[in-house]
Amino acid sequence: MALSVAPELRRKHRRNRLRTLGFLSPWLVGFSVFFAYPLLATVYFSFMHYNQIKEPTFVGLRNWTYVLTQMPLFGPALWNTLWLVVVMVALRVVFGLGIGLLVTKVKSGVGLFRTAFYIPYLAPPVAATVAFVFLLSPGSGPVNEILSAVGIDSPPTWFNDPAWAKPSLVMLSLWGIGDLMVIFMAALLDVPKEQYEAAELDGAGAWARFRYVTWPSITPIVMFAVVTGVVQTMQYYTQALVAGKLASGISVGPGTVIQPGYPDHSTLTVGQLVYSLGFQNFNTGAACVLSLVLFAIAMAVTSLLMRKRAGLLTAED
Repeated sequence: MALSVAPELRRKHRRNRLRTLGFLSPWLVGFSVFFAYPLLATVYFSFMHYNQIKEPTFVGLRNWTYVLTQMPLFGPALWNTLWLVVVMVALRVVFGLGIGLLVTKVKSGVGLFRTAFYIPYLAPPVAATVAFVFLLSPGSGPVNEILSAVGIDSPPTWFNDPAWAKPSLVMLSLWGIGDLMVIFMAALLDVPKEQYEAAELDGAGAWARFRYVTWPSITPIVMFAVVTGVVQTMQYYTQALVAGKLASGISVGPGTVIQPGYPDHSTLTVGQLVYSLGFQNFNTGAACVLSLVLFAIAMAVTSLLMRKRAGLLTAED
């Protein structure tokens, strides 16, 4: 009897495994095609000399040595990227949460305020960057004209000044804060009103209610905003490249190759360096090394943020 039951159990387990694989197949295909294969290919080409024309040849650690010790622009690009990650992500979270709190407290005209803050987020990145470069133009931009009119004789040159170029990009990102505003609004509206009423009965002020009622309820959303912001900013590319090209005043035409990072490599990011190496200089091996370095840093920062001791999540979360 036991011998006849065993094959049936094995067939049942096999059917269950096949059924499970069937349900997982869309994710497995997507993971394999869009993550696992590109990652393995990047690792493979990082040890190869490959100009996208001839067959790749093995060069060992030569690409890694070149990027980490000999590439002059790697340090500035990494510094600019990490600067943007720290400053831009922090300010976007703070401003998004602040605007979300403001809109949820407005008694009338909520739809108007929500629409006004969300519409800039819908602007295409290139169009938004072009508009910002025009507004902050040192010679004819309306922002500097207003600053001069109020008595500031030497306004910043914004995207033409290495000291102001990255803060100008941060201002551009804060202008399109609508995505985080909507996310934080949903989280704030989900906080139980009974907790606010109980805190008021206990005599808690506005800051105490935010600290002990609002903040513990929205910390998972804050963590989500920080992690996704770090991942997106580590890949920062379009706005910095377009702003640098427009601010430089160089006309772009067929066959024109412009080195990114204007002015003085202050807006150069690792993403721009990857593109420049891989698709302008056809140094695929070095570009793959940079991609892996960027991936490792993003994974390390994300893992650090996701740990319970990071301070945003409690043990219950």
